[in-house]
This record gives sequence, C-alpha cells and structure tokens, in this order.
Amino acid sequence: MSDLPPAPAAQPAAAVAPSEKWNVLSIVGFVLSIIGFNVVAIVLGFIGLSQVKKTGERGRGLALAAVIIGFASIVLGIILTIVFVSALATTGAVTSY
Repeated sequence: MSDLPPAPAAQPAAAVAPSEKWNVLSIVGFVLSIIGFNVVAIVLGFIGLSQVKKTGERGRGLALAAVIIGFASIVLGIILTIVFVSALATTGAVTSY
C-alpha cells in the first residue's frame, strides 16, 4: 500500500446565518411609487427610513427609492401638465367666452 496520510474528516455544514429582517413599509412604499401612488409612497418611504434607523432592519435603499421616485414623478407630472396646458393655449384650442 501507499504511504498517503489519511483523508481529513468531513467538516460539519456551517449553520445558515439568520437573515436580517426587511422593513415592510420600505418595500410597500417602493412598490407604490412604481405603480403611481406617489404621495402614499413618499409618506411610507419616510416612515420606513425612520424605522430602519431605529431598528436596524434592511430596506433603507428601498425607502430612499420610494421617496425619490415619488417626488420625481410628482415633479415630472407638474412639468408635463404645464407643457400640455401651454401647448393648448398657444394653438388656440382653449378659447375664452
């Protein structure tokens, strides 16, 4: 036989670390900002940010995204409304009686 050292014993499987808890309001705020409920998404985003700061949960990025997307879409809606109304006014489509 050969003079090989014995094979090492199998190591036990490492225990899976418990996953960190996600902040639910951050997730809901993000989803609502995507589907267009911007004011609610902004409020939930700010509440989610506050909770993440206090509890250490995950979801800070989602809460920030909810706030940013919510504000950006509101501003974009206002700009598009102004452009649309001014375009109608310059073409004469809106007449005063």
